[in-house]
This record gives sequence, structure tokens and C-alpha cells, in this order.
Amino acid sequence: MKYFVLLAGDGELGPWDQMTPEQQGAIFENFGAFDQACGERPGVELLGGEALQDGSTATTLRTRGGELTVTDGPFAEATEQIGGYYLVEAPNLDTITDLCRLLPPYDIEIRPVADMG
Repeated sequence: MKYFVLLAGDGELGPWDQMTPEQQGAIFENFGAFDQACGERPGVELLGGEALQDGSTATTLRTRGGELTVTDGPFAEATEQIGGYYLVEAPNLDTITDLCRLLPPYDIEIRPVADMG
């Protein structure tokens, strides 16, 4: 099953731009450990993942009454920002949850990808 792993909010971390280079390097080590563990775990394949720019760079499209509006900024007004994502093939939720423990302490949302086939 495919799982979408959303890295949202800073969790226990402070804002990226307020971290020292050493703190940022330690976070990159967490991402590397996650990537490596995915590669070593039977039945798991890391299909993709990227860091995202700050929410202030977002563009939101909304359709209401058949009219499309385009606005600058994130979809929702919230203090939490979406920082990045992974798309992972894993045999079950327990496996992906276990692997996510290697990531930095962000607030993380995991969702199964719908099979539309």
C-alpha cells in the first residue's frame, strides 16, 4: 500500500531559519537515516519526497459556484506550515509508523493513498 507522509508544523523543532548550521545538519541526518531505513526494510520503497518552500510562497485555487479564484498564501490560516512530504510503499501502517520515528520531531500525518484503479 502507498502512504503519503505529510511533515507539518515544526513539532518540537524551531523555525528552520532560526537554527544553527549544526542543528540543520542534524536534521538532515534524520532524513538520511529515514531514507536508508526505507531502503533496507523488506517490502518498503521510498517513491518520492521533497521539502517545500514556506507557506507564504503558496498559491491556492478555490472553486465556488463554478468560479475559480486564485489567491496567494497557504490553503488554511494556521500557525502550522507544511514542510515537506514523502510517498512510501509499505506493507502496512505499523511499518510506516515505525520508520517515521527516524524523522525529525515534526508533526506528521500519514494517509493511505486511495487506489482509484
